[in-house]
Amino acid sequence: MKDPVNWISNPRSGRLGGIAVSVLLGGAALVSCTTERTVEESVSADALNLPAIVKKRVTGADLDTARRWEVAGTDLGIPYRLENGSIGYLFGDTFRTPFPSSPGDTAWRSPVMLRSNDDPWAPDGIRFDSAAKVWGDGRAPEVVFNAHDTSRALGAEFTVIPNDGVSLPDNRQIISYMSINTWYDNEHPGPPGQGWKTNYAGLAFSDNGNDFVRTGTHWENNGANDDPFQMQTFARDGDWIYVFSVRAGRQFGPMMLQKVHWTQILDRDAYIGWGYDFDRKTWAWGRPCTPILEGRFGEPSVRRLDDRTWAMAYLNVDFPGGPSIVTRTATGPDKPWSGESLQVHWSQEPYLYGGFIHPRSRAGFGNLHIMVSKWTTDRYDVTQWVGSL
Repeated sequence: MKDPVNWISNPRSGRLGGIAVSVLLGGAALVSCTTERTVEESVSADALNLPAIVKKRVTGADLDTARRWEVAGTDLGIPYRLENGSIGYLFGDTFRTPFPSSPGDTAWRSPVMLRSNDDPWAPDGIRFDSAAKVWGDGRAPEVVFNAHDTSRALGAEFTVIPNDGVSLPDNRQIISYMSINTWYDNEHPGPPGQGWKTNYAGLAFSDNGNDFVRTGTHWENNGANDDPFQMQTFARDGDWIYVFSVRAGRQFGPMMLQKVHWTQILDRDAYIGWGYDFDRKTWAWGRPCTPILEGRFGEPSVRRLDDRTWAMAYLNVDFPGGPSIVTRTATGPDKPWSGESLQVHWSQEPYLYGGFIHPRSRAGFGNLHIMVSKWTTDRYDVTQWVGSL
């Protein structure tokens, strides 16, 4: 449960710090440059080229999600393709009330899954038709065990937050999640530039699409909270699952790339790193991971779209003018990624985060659909935005 005043890790100082621009150029070494920009700098709409527009709000106390499944205040809404072709949406900390601080029984749960077979480009946008573990209407329960230990003691699990989901050829579903130890806020400050600390990232599986079992497949965090495999996103291409990951807490650091055969996704030893040999000046699989990008990343989202475009979205915390949702594209997971394209700017949606790509998106004007979260003292919900790749 993130403090809206202390949205990233500490009160905004008016300076965004270094903007890291890192791109993989044709299999060559990582190239980086750093500039300094301040929040007060004037950035025109024309210069920012704002392409995305809001289509609709999909969760809220005034919508069917609250009436049918008690999903009122919530965030994330990570869309992934289910085994039957419909779309599952994974939500984080969820409440029957508009905000966690609302009086009375908030019915705190996480993660929760709603489902829909609606195409995101339909005139009325995404409408949910069911909730995991619910027959018809009723409170949508957690789909993964959550300890809800708010003591913040060493190793305690405050909550469980989903990273992403993927369906396998045998119809098994996998959810990647973070075991959160603590949210940093004004009462519980953390190191500068860190929004929260994880115990580990882990995997859970389901063979019926409702009951997910946590496994021993973990990526343990460290005392410095800088393990680069904590926030993960999956992109499946044939028999291979590509796993992109960054540090927890929206802090500065690397983005890493691994792949694993779908039959071995629960075997940590089977993951193959994408790495750079500085002596040979070549990239190859089977090496220790080398950063493919560097920056101050929020939650990443990567999808191989049906038109074979590879699309990546994330919150760039250091974007000029305020943290903003940006995208990149590539012809393959291990190919050069384009520069950033702005999708949703802080000026359009203050206190935004997320930016999860709908798998039915396509390249071209108006064909990108992303789920964006907002946390303030008067809004905690998910909206559908339409942009372009």
